[in-house]
Amino acid sequence: MTIGVLIEDVSHPFAAALHRAVSEEAEARGVQVITGSLSSARERQLAAAFARKTEGLILAPMAADQSHLSGFVGPVVFVDRGPAGLAGDMIVSTNVAGAAAGTRHLVAQGHRRIAYLGDLRRLTTARDRHRGYLRALGGRTGPVAHELRDSAAAERATIAMLRAPDPPTAIFAARHVITVGAVRALRRLGRQHEVALVGFDDFPLADLLDPPVTVVAQDPARIGRTAVTTLFDRMDGDKGPPREIRVPTTLIPRGSGEIPTGSW
Repeated sequence: MTIGVLIEDVSHPFAAALHRAVSEEAEARGVQVITGSLSSARERQLAAAFARKTEGLILAPMAADQSHLSGFVGPVVFVDRGPAGLAGDMIVSTNVAGAAAGTRHLVAQGHRRIAYLGDLRRLTTARDRHRGYLRALGGRTGPVAHELRDSAAAERATIAMLRAPDPPTAIFAARHVITVGAVRALRRLGRQHEVALVGFDDFPLADLLDPPVTVVAQDPARIGRTAVTTLFDRMDGDKGPPREIRVPTTLIPRGSGEIPTGSW
């Protein structure tokens, strides 16, 4: 028996930890796992290819619509974000609550002008994290930049915000690569000890930077274990309604998110 795992980038630490957890659970049942990286443009093609080779699929959706999976014979479990155009089991982080907690942490340091750096707005994770940011601020938003897909774009957006007439005193970055871009911008401007920063999702060496980066950490291993257990339940005959399981996030204070307002 074989199951498939399709995620955005298998080399990313989040995806690697998720994949490792899935593989360990599958190995215990004597089930093989095949894995692939996908993009929004290739989701339909790769899903169709995996459908011919597997009895079940774990998918982190990237395309705007997942209705192309309606003909898939085996069960599909969605991770990281929910599907569009199709009902299905989904295992996701507490994105709204996590983003709200990270933003409130900045408010607790005295910040009121807090910038938001976000991913593609068509992604449910990006929309949920922005919603959490808005919830924490109660309408008192700072500068906002969406559609940031890599660290270079995030670096440019951060520099533009900090050079504006009324710059933010703190930044909430809604994805790990966006956080990296914000860190680079702050260091480039020599402001890393003046502007507070909280990032959503942990990343390697975040605790070794100067200052160490405060993050809202996800639990990819738990997401992976929950996803593969849910998939096996479906493969074993569970016909219940689709389930939405939310895995808690954890705020990890390290230094960058504890810089108080008025530090410069």
